[in-house]
Amino acid sequence: MKIRTLLLLITHGLVGLAGFAGGIYTLPILTAPPAPDVASIKTLSAQATYTAEFRRDLQDSDFLHWGEGTVSISPETITLMGELAPGPDYKLYLSPHFVETESDFNRLKADMAQVGDIRTFANFAVSVPADIDPSAFNTVIVWCESFGQFITAARYQ
Repeated sequence: MKIRTLLLLITHGLVGLAGFAGGIYTLPILTAPPAPDVASIKTLSAQATYTAEFRRDLQDSDFLHWGEGTVSISPETITLMGELAPGPDYKLYLSPHFVETESDFNRLKADMAQVGDIRTFANFAVSVPADIDPSAFNTVIVWCESFGQFITAARYQ
């Protein structure tokens, strides 16, 4: 009887953990607002001063934390024509140094400027605050604030 009870506790616990992990992964997808359409991104991208590419093959990117596509940076807006791995609490940063690891991000975070929140995973447009000058930086970074996870980065100058 004790083995059966122990087996039930273990199997039900594993199912509960799997459900919790699945919820963490799917909740941002279910609550994300509609992504900007391609025409809007193209219009905003046409005004860009810089462009760069998010790639999946960065050092701390993996199958759950990645981005790919073209990033366009203007003094007013930063856009992505592409995709990000879904996740919670994504923030867009500008950095004067290229980083591709969590440890580098944490070490250099004081030199970075947080531009804003990323709320969509297929294309995005984030307004650049007036007090941030993208030309003073050379790298755009997507960071998951809640879990301290590096998602992706691209050097634009």
